[in-house]
Amino acid sequence: MRRTFIAGNWKMTQTRSEAVALAQGIVQQLGDTSIEVAVAPPSVYLDAVSQATKGSNVGLSAQNMYHEANGAFTGEISASMLLDLGCKYVILGHSERRHILGETDTDVNRKVHAAIAAGLVPIVCVGETLDEREAGQTQSVVQQQCDGSLAGLTNEQMSGVVIAYEPVWAIGTGKVATPEQAEEVHADLRKLLETRYNSDVAAAVRIQYGGSVKPDNAGDLLGQPNIDGALVGGASLKVDSFLGIIAAAK
Repeated sequence: MRRTFIAGNWKMTQTRSEAVALAQGIVQQLGDTSIEVAVAPPSVYLDAVSQATKGSNVGLSAQNMYHEANGAFTGEISASMLLDLGCKYVILGHSERRHILGETDTDVNRKVHAAIAAGLVPIVCVGETLDEREAGQTQSVVQQQCDGSLAGLTNEQMSGVVIAYEPVWAIGTGKVATPEQAEEVHADLRKLLETRYNSDVAAAVRIQYGGSVKPDNAGDLLGQPNIDGALVGGASLKVDSFLGIIAAAK
C-alpha cells in the first residue's frame, strides 16, 4: 500500500519570518496524520524551517542540490549539507530548472544518484509542455525524461524514488489536467516502471501530481488509482489551502 505523499514547493518566495510562520502554522494545525507531508523552502531558510518543523509530522525537503559531494563549486549545495540541515527529501529536475536554467536529463540523473547515495529521497519531476501535449507527444516526452533522469538505478534504489508528474502547461497557470488526463499519464508511468524494472517496483513507487493543485480539485485528482499524492506550488504558501489539500487526500 503506497502512502499518500503531499509536498509543498515554496520556490523563491517569502522572507525568513514568513517561511518560519508558515511552517509553524502547518505544524500546529496538522497534528497526527496518516498522510506523509513535507515542505520545501528556499535553501537559505532550510535551517530556520528545520527548527520550526523539528519533531513534527512535517518533513523537510530541499528544492535542488549539486551532484558532487564537496569541492570548489561556488554557490552549490551538496547532499551532505542538506542532511546536516535535517532534510529528508530533495526535489530534482523541476520543469523550472529544466526549461529556465537548462538542466538536462543527464544533470538530473547525476543528482538522483548522489541523493540516493547520501540517503535523501529524490522527488524527480517529469512533464510535457503545452506544445508537446497538443502534438500528441506526452507519453514519449515523459518516457524520455524518465529513462534519462532515472538511468542506472537498481530495483531497490528505484523503489525509494518519488516521481512527480507535472505538466509544464499547468504549473502556476491556473490550468490543471483533468483527473482523467493526469491518471492516464500516471498509469503510463506505472506501466513504464513495470517494463523497465518489475511489477514490485511499479507497485512501490509513488507518483505525485503537480500543477495548480488546490483544495477544490485535490480530491478528484487524488482519488485516481495511480495518483499517490501532490507536489503543490502556490497553494502550499498558505496554511489553510495546504491543509485543505492534505484533508482532501484523506
